[in-house]
Amino acid sequence: MAKADFRAFRVEKTEAGFSRSVQTLDADTLPDGALTVAVAYSSLNYKDALSATGSPGVTKAYPHTPGIDAAGTVVASRDERFNVGDEVIVTSYDLGMNTPGGFGELIRVPAEWAVPLPGGLGLREAMVLGTAGLTAGLCLDALLAHGLEPEGGPVVVTGASGGVGSVAVALLAHLGFETLASTGTKAAHGWLRKLGASDILPRSELGEVTERPLLKARFAGAIDTVGGEPLSNIVKSLNPRAAVAACGLVAGPKLSLTVFPFILRGVSVLGIDSAACPMDVRRRVWEKLAGVWKVDLSVATREVTLGELSGVIDDILAGVTQGRVLVRVC
Repeated sequence: MAKADFRAFRVEKTEAGFSRSVQTLDADTLPDGALTVAVAYSSLNYKDALSATGSPGVTKAYPHTPGIDAAGTVVASRDERFNVGDEVIVTSYDLGMNTPGGFGELIRVPAEWAVPLPGGLGLREAMVLGTAGLTAGLCLDALLAHGLEPEGGPVVVTGASGGVGSVAVALLAHLGFETLASTGTKAAHGWLRKLGASDILPRSELGEVTERPLLKARFAGAIDTVGGEPLSNIVKSLNPRAAVAACGLVAGPKLSLTVFPFILRGVSVLGIDSAACPMDVRRRVWEKLAGVWKVDLSVATREVTLGELSGVIDDILAGVTQGRVLVRVC
């Protein structure tokens, strides 16, 4: 059985705005669900920071426990697919949005949200990856299915110093791709090269506004985490029949494109949605991340406790965090 009380990082709405603190809660405050999981690790994502600052597009009701990622051990189960003692990963769906999330020592969720921890991956390693790692893996999976090969030429990753981008750089380099890391963060150049980046592209190189419908073909593929003008310029710069996997919009939701890249070069934009991707795909990608795609992300990972989270949330909103932020919950 789950313990009667647990610690959680709580966000509360006050007359002055939103406050954040670590509190002790009763397990009875958790929602109904087939699985109760003792959380060992979580990770900090931009969506968590939005939830922690009252964004109604992420979280509608407060008090609330954010954390869209969790890895831990099942302590109670009403589903025959899981037993007490099983180690599981829970990411995305509604976790940490309007369902109490991984910034608490306990979560209670539908069994359909849980992925058995793959062999070869520990709970800590799973959350070094988290949603960011899963998203990067989904991008890579889609590009490989489209025919991307190391012999085809360079692959560019935008937002390379961020969570998804840094994992994407490491995965591509691990599989032998010539990997170009696009970033505006000079302090990240050294550790991006340690992750395997062949070269660094200044953010401005892909962010320039141009009315030209096509640019020189130079990329065999791309993983784009930012959207906006960089994605537009990547599409215009893809080699014939190449593709870009698109999963973000921090540079903007609009694209400056004509149909010419699509009808003259046959390029593709592959949309990546990690929040609601099918479970069979989710499990397959996690198995690869634990096996043939397993990479060392230690140079890009910072570990914090629940008590340190509030300050790091301010940092991620200010755009000064780099790589992955691992949250040690228990």
